[in-house]
Order: sequence, then structure tokens, then C-alpha cells
Amino acid sequence: MTTIDSLTANPDEFFESVQSEARFRPTIGCVIPAYNEADSIGAVLESLLAQTRLPDVIHVIVNNSTDDTVAIASTFAGPHTVERDGAEQFTEVYVHDIGKNPDKKVGALNYGFSLVEGCDYLLGVDGDTTAEPRAVESLEAEIASDTRIGGISAIYSIDDTPFTGVVAPFLIAGQRAQFAAFNMQNMLRGRNMAVLGGQFSIFSMRALRQVMADNHQQTPWVKDSEVEDSLLSLQIKSAGYLTKISAQARADVGGMTTLRALDGQQVKWNFGAIELMWPGQRGDTKGQPLHPNLRLRWLENLSMLVNGFTRIMFVLLLVASLSIHAFVFSPIWLIPPAIAILLNTRIALSMKNRDWKDVVFAATLVPAEIYMVIRLGHFFRAWSKFLSRKQTDNWAEQAKAERGSGNAYLTPVILVVLVMIAASIGWFLLPVVVQSSILWVGWPILGVITAIQTLTMTASLLRRHRGYRV
Repeated sequence: MTTIDSLTANPDEFFESVQSEARFRPTIGCVIPAYNEADSIGAVLESLLAQTRLPDVIHVIVNNSTDDTVAIASTFAGPHTVERDGAEQFTEVYVHDIGKNPDKKVGALNYGFSLVEGCDYLLGVDGDTTAEPRAVESLEAEIASDTRIGGISAIYSIDDTPFTGVVAPFLIAGQRAQFAAFNMQNMLRGRNMAVLGGQFSIFSMRALRQVMADNHQQTPWVKDSEVEDSLLSLQIKSAGYLTKISAQARADVGGMTTLRALDGQQVKWNFGAIELMWPGQRGDTKGQPLHPNLRLRWLENLSMLVNGFTRIMFVLLLVASLSIHAFVFSPIWLIPPAIAILLNTRIALSMKNRDWKDVVFAATLVPAEIYMVIRLGHFFRAWSKFLSRKQTDNWAEQAKAERGSGNAYLTPVILVVLVMIAASIGWFLLPVVVQSSILWVGWPILGVITAIQTLTMTASLLRRHRGYRV
């Protein structure tokens, strides 16, 4: 009797032999671009080696670094075999120091791409991002479940436990709230992610190759844009693939702990987004204002513009009214901040890993309002840089800010002070009749705009979160 005949004669033995056959498992190549990440690269690699699903290979691409990133990463280099759920998993860590690299992070990512081209998926991880143990497993399951998906981003937050003092915890709480609101927006849009953040995202190699072919690129990432991850996300979407945010995978990214560093990061992000939104062509970057991935960007910019206008107008009208003893308090003005507190608190309560600092930040309003003013400074500085057409290296500016150099972050404060002084001088030169007329027109205009904002916040407050946790 042949082997097949003997197996079919014993069905139980046949099914056991089929189940014991090795199943196909997609391969995941992990790429970690690292620039002066000595403080965090060890934790990043420990996080990856603690995953329930190990990447099949891990490449650390060190570029332009002057610290001990290479030395620390090299302690993890070599093969690693671990046991997960009774089965052995194997990976190998490689550390590459590519030295001076004019293309910075983009160059490091593309170098890593060339090393993992034979894999099914590319997992991009920043050199300061750690993930929960099941993050890679969740990302693989989600992207493998639908061939239409070109990339999936983890749910991002920031670990706030290491920070002490006043400024750093405040800024981290603001960034955590900002991430939470952004993540929830994308969750409620069918989990369609406008930007596959490079901090911890998985990409289909097939989608990346399609992007390269469609855009006549030799590499997936190009240095044309200040926000290489946003541009790639647009290109993946244009190639006919979906860009998603994970329902389960979570990762903590590196936060900015000083006003200077936060300004450098946020201005670069905002500037790059504006460049993609603006019609026409700036250098090698083609503006795509009608691209579906940019709809949320347009709403964010419109919202920031209105927020800036109402706050400036409120302060000017309040001071002007008090100066001529014409201010009359109405309890109705308490409604907008009350709705804002409820909305901020609801977002805070939707955070899976929230703590008391997140709730206090949202519920007391003042910290959230101060952080909003800081963000408005970033917003207006990015737009002014863009409209001035001044050629600046925002990557270098961010790196400089993170090193503690530069005072550009003070520009919005100086401008606001000068505007207030000029407005005050002009106000007191006006006749009382003209002053009264301005107030008579100004307060109703502000009231209408604020009422629309309040209705918008109320709609967001009443919108179901469908059980999502950010």
C-alpha cells in the first residue's frame, strides 16, 4: 500500500499530518532609521524583540549620528531565537552606520527598503518608538486580511511616566490629547488614515512597488516633501490602495519636552502638509488640494484659522470694551467653554492608557487653552514661512531646535505683543462714537462665529465613538 493509501485509510492520521504541515507565513522586514537615538534605541529594540510576532529581520539604519547610537544598537546585533506560545521564532538584528547622509531620514528609509525588498511587508519604526507586545501581530493580521490595504499605522500616543517638572509634563499632556483627537477622527472615518506615520507602520511591498512605478521613482520615499510619510500615504492612496489606522496595535512615540523642540517639529509638519495641499507646484512637490487624504488636513487648517481669529478678536474686543467701561457680562458666553471642557474630557476618557494628568488637562480647560495658543503659533509660523517662499531646511531647523538652539519659536509671541500695542495705540486715537460703533459690530460677529463653533463642538460631543479606544 502506498503512503497516500495508508493515510487515507486512517483519516485521523491524515488530518494530523495536514495540520502539522508548515503554514505559509508572510515575511516582515523591519527598518529603523536612527539619528542620534542613543537614549531610546535600546528600548526600541527590546520592544521589538518582546513582540508576540517577531519581525523576520530588523535593520537599524544609523545616519548622521554623533552619539552612541551605533554602539548601543550593536549590543543587540546578531540572531535572536525566542519561544512564543510553545513555538520558536527567529529574527536577526543588523546595524548599519551609513555615516553622512544628505537625504537624512528619507535616505535611511530607502537604504533599509533595499535590504528588505524580498519580504512581503516592510515595518517602519522610528528610533524613539516602542510598541505594545502584540502590535506587530495585530498589524500583520490586519494587513494580511485585505489585499486592498497598502499600509496600516499603529494607534500613537506618548508615555508620560518619565517626565517631571512643569513644562515637560504639560507639553506631553498636550501632545497626548492631540494624538488622541487625531486618532479618533481617523477611527470614525472608517479607520481611513490620512497619514501613515513613520513611527510604527506596516506597508505592503506590493503597494510600495506600485507607488514607485506610478510616480517614476527609484525608491518609495522621496526627499521632495517636508513630510515624507504624508506624501507616501497620498501616493499609496492614489495607487488604488487603502491607508488605515489599526484597531488594536499601539505604540508610544517620542514626545517633545521643550517649547523650542515642539515648535521645530510642528512647524515642519504643518509646512509639509500645506505644501501638499496648495494647488500647483512648489519645487518637485506637486500640490494635490483635492486628494481624499487631504480633506482632514483642510478641515484642520480651517479650524485652526477660525480658532485663531476668535481668540484674537475676543481679547481685542474685551480689552476695548473695558477701556471705555462698555463691557456687560452675559452668562451665555460660558456655554462655549463648557462644551469645550465636555468635549476635551470625552476625548481624554476615550484614551486606553489615560491617567489623571490627561483628565485634569482636559477638564480644567486652562491647560488645553494654553496648548491651543501654542499650536496656533506653530500654525501661523508655518503658513508665514510657506507664503514667504523663503527656502529653508525644516529638517535641519527641527534638529537644531531639539538640540536647544534657535529662538524662532518666540516669533509669534513677539508679533502678538506688537500687534496688541499697535491696536491699543490706534484704539485710543479713535473718537468714542467710532469706538462704540466698532464694538456694536464686532461683538455680534464674534457671537455668530462662536455659536457656529459651539454647534460644531456639540456635534462632535454627541457623535458615537463606536467603542473605539485611542
